[in-house]
Amino acid sequence: MKKVLVSIIIPVKEINDYLRKETIPAILGQSFQNFEIIILPDKPTKEKFPKTKIIPSWPKLGPADKRDLGAKKAKGEILAFLDDDSYPSENWLENAVKIFNAKSLCFSSIAAVCGPTITPPKISFREKISGYVWGSSLGSRGAGFYRYIVAPRREVDDFPTANLLVIKSDFWKVGGFNTHFWSGEDTKLCFRLTKELGKKIVYDPRVLVYHHRREIFRPHLIQIARYGLHRGHFARIMPQTSLRVGYFLPSIFTVGLFCGPVLGIFSHILLLFYLLAISVYLLGLFLTGIRIFSKEKSLKSVFLVMLAIFLTHLIYGVFFIKGFLTPNLKSKYGC
Repeated sequence: MKKVLVSIIIPVKEINDYLRKETIPAILGQSFQNFEIIILPDKPTKEKFPKTKIIPSWPKLGPADKRDLGAKKAKGEILAFLDDDSYPSENWLENAVKIFNAKSLCFSSIAAVCGPTITPPKISFREKISGYVWGSSLGSRGAGFYRYIVAPRREVDDFPTANLLVIKSDFWKVGGFNTHFWSGEDTKLCFRLTKELGKKIVYDPRVLVYHHRREIFRPHLIQIARYGLHRGHFARIMPQTSLRVGYFLPSIFTVGLFCGPVLGIFSHILLLFYLLAISVYLLGLFLTGIRIFSKEKSLKSVFLVMLAIFLTHLIYGVFFIKGFLTPNLKSKYGC
């Protein structure tokens, strides 16, 4: 295996227990040990970790700007991006570097490697419910179901920075993240790597990371609203990777849910179609509920997952439309 140095970059607000108890120990326990860790909190800290540089970013920067700053300070040929509430499996780096070095794949044609971000085993009940939403076919298939489960190897053109490794030279060829969007900086980077630079992003199930979920309902739905808003805007400005039926489905569902009964007054055919569509959706929720019950043996879990999926589609659908209709979207950090 070609000897390379990997720079693991983690933007944070402050050093938290996820980092102390999960992320840093999991990184230090990697089977591939040629790495450095770069953590970027808002303010200076006295905490220290092995093989780690802590670079405070004051005045306050957004996550994308922090990742760019970390990349500027990185010594590695590969930049590995994690979130502060994610932690890698033991062979994460080893498997990723093998893909970059594989003789069957041209090293120069691969700009990035990624893998599934699955729900950790030890989590709270409400976080587990959110994890079931992300890990269910009905809940997240339109957004890229493979992102949240262990799925077969494939090429992708969009992937979150909770588990994304990028060749540093390619990263800077497209200007880094160079955006204040949050969330959405990862979509812009992947767009530039694949559509402007013409390189590949390889998803491999062995490049596995565990990623905590926002608890239901409020934290989960706030995140969903942000995702929908930015995906809708990107469908407008970057149609090559975001103008896809799967991303539109929640909006179609939301509009149909409220407009269907009104249109049904004027047409029995439209009313029949509406009732059929609702029946299919309810059947999907029912089948999802059966799968959850087989695992949890809890009617409470079944009810909450079904409700969370419905609200996820509703909120995402509304904010996707808002983002799509907004010419100049302003994120929390500007832009």
